[in-house]
Amino acid sequence: MLTQSQAWKVLEAVPDPEIPVISVTELGIVREVELRNGGLHVVVTPTYSGCPATEVIAQSIRDALVDAGAGAVTVETRLAPAWTTDWITDTAKEKLRAYGIAPPGGDAPVGPQPVRFVPRKLACPRCGSTDTVRLSQFGSTACKALYRCQSCLEPFEYFKPI
Repeated sequence: MLTQSQAWKVLEAVPDPEIPVISVTELGIVREVELRNGGLHVVVTPTYSGCPATEVIAQSIRDALVDAGAGAVTVETRLAPAWTTDWITDTAKEKLRAYGIAPPGGDAPVGPQPVRFVPRKLACPRCGSTDTVRLSQFGSTACKALYRCQSCLEPFEYFKPI
């Protein structure tokens, strides 16, 4: 049987199936790990309610924990509170940038904020230029948008803040 801290350590090695350079814990979708009824109960919150990778993630979590000796593992999908890009670790943001995906920027402001009609310019994760244009609101998944750098001409995805 694994302890909670051992289970968290195992989960740190479970990659996100759509962005394999970051783990499910770095992405912030693993919310809780509890010892329950002689096994482990893991709560995950998908990046959005229609995420097609939710079942693959749950199975990967089960497999990794069982392989590590956890015994019975249950995975609960919890939609509230909704996942937010604030849950992505700083380490994961750097890994996203190195992988060629522009991570969501900065800390979320606290309290009411003015509505902005001028889109923020994204920095290209390859060359750093902010001379970028959005090609599509959706990239390879609904949680990412597709951009192109006008300086180096390379396309890149942007992990949209939620």
